[in-house]
Amino acid sequence: MDSEELRATQAPLKDKYRDEPASALVTLHADAELDGLGISCKVETGRAIVEAGLHPATGGDGTLACSGDMLLEALVACAGVTLRAVATSLGLEVRGGRVRAEGDLDFRGTLAVAKDAPVGFRAIRLSFDLDTDADPDQLATLKKLTERYCVVFQSLRTPPDFAVTLAAN
Repeated sequence: MDSEELRATQAPLKDKYRDEPASALVTLHADAELDGLGISCKVETGRAIVEAGLHPATGGDGTLACSGDMLLEALVACAGVTLRAVATSLGLEVRGGRVRAEGDLDFRGTLAVAKDAPVGFRAIRLSFDLDTDADPDQLATLKKLTERYCVVFQSLRTPPDFAVTLAAN
């Protein structure tokens, strides 16, 4: 897809969202099944079922997907797609490359070993190594716009409001 095709594809959506702002509000969802077979759950990804469980640092055996890894995987997927879309829109050729996310966790918090240790990521680093001839100014614009329009990046940077419910049958 080139920049003209991308613009042509997105133009009617942008017009609709300008005219009918409520039509731009979409609720995404994710589902998982707790099947009673150990400390795990089966996550429906839309393409396959991923079985998630404990990270080895919390007692898992490493055979199941870790939700922290899945969060980083969602970040690199979203950032990669967003970067590609932005580059296409700007007319920048990105022949290939790698997107990497790393996150630091202190598992003392997760395991309630130290009350002063946070539960969750202390820091996340997102990096791109691109095969492109873009100049430094173009790369700066690409980075800025990728950060601005990446849904997962922005959700992590500025957390949304959360609501949790729990019901028993």
